[in-house]
Amino acid sequence: MMARRNSKSVPATRVEPFQVRDCALICRTANVHPVLNLRELRDRLEICPDASLYHHFCETRLRATFDDPEYPNDFAVWAAHALRDPTLAERLGMLNPYEYNDLSLLRRAAMDIIEDHLAESSIIPWAPAESQFQFLQAMTIVFDTGVTISSPEGLSDAVARMTPGSIYFHFIEARRRLPSHRDDFSAWLLTQGKDGSRLADQFAGIAFYYLSLREIQERVLDILGAHPEERGT
Repeated sequence: MMARRNSKSVPATRVEPFQVRDCALICRTANVHPVLNLRELRDRLEICPDASLYHHFCETRLRATFDDPEYPNDFAVWAAHALRDPTLAERLGMLNPYEYNDLSLLRRAAMDIIEDHLAESSIIPWAPAESQFQFLQAMTIVFDTGVTISSPEGLSDAVARMTPGSIYFHFIEARRRLPSHRDDFSAWLLTQGKDGSRLADQFAGIAFYYLSLREIQERVLDILGAHPEERGT
């Protein structure tokens, strides 16, 4: 006697569409005394809130007052312009916060650079009174744009229309928010099968910390453009 087959088909897994968000920062002064010299910077770094450390290393691209794309964090910018110390600025600028598993390790690395620099200096570098370093921290306000992407074919056009706030939220802020430490595009593409996984792997190779938001957007579009089938062309 032949076994009867189950006529019910297994339902396909439903993939959620990509929800495009935008964001902005609301900055405020951290509860830390301003800094005028390098030793004070070292001491304040030791006690500043994690949110302030994160802001000065990671949120500068979105803040409207970010004024020197040569250096990727506020500490390096201050060393270059207020202390007029390009060597220290370069050392601090080489710190990539996304290479550290937690902020305590990043904090220690920054302090080590400053302590080594102080040991090499015959005097303590000072900034002009009007160029003190003020520790800040920020709250991220997230907006729903109402734009959704239902398949990878629509990702390229959507990314091309995204604001800097959307690029920041989905490609940088996501790495702190998601347990996988991936960008939102990659996390979504990994649900889209083999082609999505290939794109996600290429996004992982973008050295985003040293790029502006516009440059990140261009790199993402370049990768999508290298795979016409993913753009529906």
